Amino acid sequence: MTAPQPNAAPTFDRRMLEALVCPQTQTVLEYDAESQELISKAANLAFPIRNGIPVMLRDEARVLE
Repeated sequence: MTAPQPNAAPTFDRRMLEALVCPQTQTVLEYDAESQELISKAANLAFPIRNGIPVMLRDEARVLE
């Protein structure tokens, strides 16, 4: 196991996906590592992950095009 880098941003724990669902549709989410978002295809929304913590608020979500 490697030690965390002192200045590295916290990473999202993928095991959280098992417990998290879309707050609008109650459907499963997909993790987009590149954009650091949780995607709800059913709601057409992307929820941001900030400092390793998913922000599951509709007002904070980005509408997908």
